[in-house]
Amino acid sequence: MERHMVSLFLQNGDGELLLLHREGGRVANGLWVAGCGGHMEPEEMGDARRAALREMGEELNLSADALEGLSLRYITLRNTGEEIRQNYYFFARLKEPYGRLVSNEGQLKWCREEEILQLPMPVTAHHVMEHYFSVGRHTSTLYGGVGDENGMQFMPMETNGR
Repeated sequence: MERHMVSLFLQNGDGELLLLHREGGRVANGLWVAGCGGHMEPEEMGDARRAALREMGEELNLSADALEGLSLRYITLRNTGEEIRQNYYFFARLKEPYGRLVSNEGQLKWCREEEILQLPMPVTAHHVMEHYFSVGRHTSTLYGGVGDENGMQFMPMETNGR
């Protein structure tokens, strides 16, 4: 079985990332995840950006107009033994003023880098955050990652002008 998901990390003007302590989720429950995200709908296959924006609207009541620099930064694959999970990780800056954010999926919190890597997160999200803080935030490169709970290998996904 395959599971296709999107995650959107939002950054504020202080350089903090918005995280969600997901409560009652099917895949991630009682863990800190991206500010919003979830499963792709059948009609969204091939358009992960559309899925990320839909999830943002459903979970945070925000529209694309609230964002700057929305970009797909990571595509990951992981075999859990029961399913193959493909996740599309987006990053964007939230325009100010954005007011108080609430989610119907759990508790939201603005977090600094040093705090994020200490929080309980899904395995793949943790690997993405480690790579993002050490490499990814310094580039605009799209990275592909393949891994398991023991680690993840990331490679730049070159487009060769296409």
